[in-house]
Amino acid sequence: MKRKVLRLVIFYATHLLGWLHAQNASVYVCDAGNFNNGPWQILQFDGNGENGQVFIDDHLAWPQDILFLEDKNIVLISNYNSGRISKFNATTGDFIGEFATGVGGPTRMEIGPEGLLYVLQAAGNGRVRRYDLDGSLVDELTTVGVSNSIGIDWDADGNFYVSSYTDANVRKFSPTGAHLGLFINSNLAEPTNIWFAENGDLLVLDFDGAAVKRFDKDGAYLGVFIAGLPQCEGVEFLPNGNLLIGSGGTSSVREYDSDGNFLGNFVSPGTLGLLTPNAIVLRNGNSTATQQIPHRNLKLLTPSADFFQISKPEKWGDETTHWFTMLPE
Repeated sequence: MKRKVLRLVIFYATHLLGWLHAQNASVYVCDAGNFNNGPWQILQFDGNGENGQVFIDDHLAWPQDILFLEDKNIVLISNYNSGRISKFNATTGDFIGEFATGVGGPTRMEIGPEGLLYVLQAAGNGRVRRYDLDGSLVDELTTVGVSNSIGIDWDADGNFYVSSYTDANVRKFSPTGAHLGLFINSNLAEPTNIWFAENGDLLVLDFDGAAVKRFDKDGAYLGVFIAGLPQCEGVEFLPNGNLLIGSGGTSSVREYDSDGNFLGNFVSPGTLGLLTPNAIVLRNGNSTATQQIPHRNLKLLTPSADFFQISKPEKWGDETTHWFTMLPE
């Protein structure tokens, strides 16, 4: 009896959290337009991919990524053409000023394990830069550059990995920035975003290969996880474990379940003039986090005899744990 009740409670709790999330969350989509030539914009949708509006359409120059600093009410946008990371009001989208300048083609931005902002330089020397969250340059962590770098993620040991769009590979670096060699050097055409699954596999969006590809913890190719994704760039995770992936080839944001099955368009082709989605960010409307934290999937923790708990993914920015009492037999 307890097992049946547990399954029911998990089912309803998961759907309740999903419903609450949809009511309060927003999804932001970076539109690279016609790449070097625009038009460029940042779009905002609700948690269901509806009620879209243009959030930012000025002070952009081939935008690449979106990152919220919640305690400052600031959103950062990296701009490849201008070499600038620009600051905007996170509520209104109004331009505030520059967070950093003189960056060599900034693309992906992620908060690292130590709380610094990692910025990929797709141009220039291709080294990974780190910034304080006030915009002060800390260092160029790596001495080996990665040309046209677009994707970054960390493994469980703190090593980080950077993808090269033009060289069609993924390089591995130690937590101190030491180059540990090529992790992947085959079966890719033009890799963009990368992320680690909980089992240690690395997933790679392959822009020209029109697929999401899977590699094991040693870099061995395991095959295609999702096919039929032309010009794929930009990935985000919903609380129920579904994936949102940008498809420039269809000018849409597509939704997939955790097994890679296509569920439909989260943002329909061409909505609000959308051309080339290259970054997607989920933001909790009630977030109290200091900054946006790299995405994690919803995790169900092991239940005790009388309780079980659901831990929300870190990207929600709220470390609240929800407890549910087991009903008696």
